[in-house]
Amino acid sequence: MYGCQQTLIHAPPDVQAVIEYLCTESNKVWNCSVYYARQIYFKTGKIIKRAEICAEMTRSKNRHFGAMYVSSAQQTCNNVAEAFKSFQKLMKLWKCGELQDKPSLPKYRKNGLFTVTYPKRWLKLTEEGIRIPLGNQVKAWFGIDAFFLPMPSNLKWENIKEIRILPRNRCFYSEFVYPVEDAKSQLDVSKVLGIDHGIDNWLTCVSNVGTSFIIDGKHLKSLNQWYNKRVATLKEN
Repeated sequence: MYGCQQTLIHAPPDVQAVIEYLCTESNKVWNCSVYYARQIYFKTGKIIKRAEICAEMTRSKNRHFGAMYVSSAQQTCNNVAEAFKSFQKLMKLWKCGELQDKPSLPKYRKNGLFTVTYPKRWLKLTEEGIRIPLGNQVKAWFGIDAFFLPMPSNLKWENIKEIRILPRNRCFYSEFVYPVEDAKSQLDVSKVLGIDHGIDNWLTCVSNVGTSFIIDGKHLKSLNQWYNKRVATLKEN
């Protein structure tokens, strides 16, 4: 299992512009990869794999693929390959009658931004923070070959598996992915909680180990009465 921690990226305008550009190119790499994968499926019925998508992006000298750092562009292609793999599994379920609606092929994304993912092996923790490498095209256009993200103090660098840059609500977040232990709950079946649903006392709860509590329902009842009156007034007006 993996955990994921999000951190809002606070960066100067020039770095924000680079991040926005990367997310824009990632979105275009997704669409180019989906187009290629769909064409292969329509012509051969084959579900294409990640390596084949990356090879086609390289062979065709796709300019969006080339604009990104190689490993991050490959990760976007990998996301497409995983989407088609999931489609294939759903199709098998549908053909066996285990799925009611026929699944749809992965679709194109609208113009905008998409996640950029960096495997840890291509990252480096420095005194300035985590060094995020950039491609040659970004270096030529923006004049920088990397930018830095702060390392969360509650995480250990050696545990990080990958870092994602996530666009959301006109902001950018860094996502730190790390393994977590599967927490197994210890359920004691000998302990029982009895719940009695009432009106004024909404829930009266008593356990078989000598504990009890009451959830008052009067304020919920009065709130419901106020709401009904308010709705009736609005309808009259």
